[in-house]
Amino acid sequence: MNQLEALKQWTTVVADTGDFKQLDAFKPQDATTNPSLILKSVQKAEYAPLLKDTVNQYRGRPLDEIVDRLLVRFGCEILSIIPGRVSTEVDARLSFDTSATVARGERLIELYQAQGIHVDRVLIKVASTWEGIQAAEQLERKGIHTNLTLLFSFCQAVACAQAKVQLISPFVGRIYDWYKKSAGAAWVESEKAGANDPGVQSVKQIYNYYKKFGIATEVMGASFRNVGQITALAGCDLLTISPDLLAALAADNSPIERALDANKAATLDMEHVHLDEAGFRFALNEDAMATEKLAEGIRAFCVDAVKLEKLLLAA
Repeated sequence: MNQLEALKQWTTVVADTGDFKQLDAFKPQDATTNPSLILKSVQKAEYAPLLKDTVNQYRGRPLDEIVDRLLVRFGCEILSIIPGRVSTEVDARLSFDTSATVARGERLIELYQAQGIHVDRVLIKVASTWEGIQAAEQLERKGIHTNLTLLFSFCQAVACAQAKVQLISPFVGRIYDWYKKSAGAAWVESEKAGANDPGVQSVKQIYNYYKKFGIATEVMGASFRNVGQITALAGCDLLTISPDLLAALAADNSPIERALDANKAATLDMEHVHLDEAGFRFALNEDAMATEKLAEGIRAFCVDAVKLEKLLLAA
């Protein structure tokens, strides 16, 4: 049994890619996309006809609508291959606008439904700002399920649990990046690997808290830099993994053990936390890593959204 097969015993494996032609090789249950992944895919020759066809079909429509139709086109292609759900992201430029995020999420679902896709097969990805979390809460009440992304801190996870969102995507690799950069020459890779990785520790804390208090929101570790981060989270509800790392897992027959366990989490001594808006904003502000990485992530997705629009205008 290779590591990918072993991981699937305890964890739902999700492919983190817009390149749907790679999916068959790894047999993931679900798939996630984001603006950067879609931008990367549409610049490949094999996807150019898909982009051009979408533009030609909807030429003259508002640009933001054409973007959403392209995202849904990719999502539908992915859903034709996988048995589970696809995550499609709301424009990151709406990350601080609750009502606009709700409206965009509703439109994405309407576009999917027009293609015959059931609402339960789509997760609307929203940035884990306070405004994004409130938008997700409204979408969930409408029966539209959400994936809260760009999540770097425990306070974001608490607020998402309170909002009863379907799923959260705590970012492992970007947390690791921040602490490694912050430590500089003092960073010792061997001492911060596996269970000692700060990104792994963040996801483990959130997972244990959710299981301890019976929170139904699914935890999906994301943004991995190496296989060790993935195997250190074996047992997490879901893990979304890039094709390169999926291939590395599939090529390795070394044994792995379950690292996270809901039954063990239930026995832990933990305090239940409730956060109002002021408490959330203060806790996030106190966490320099989460504050910086959330802002950086939103900016990066906004840059790629603009690049994608330029490609559509040029098509």
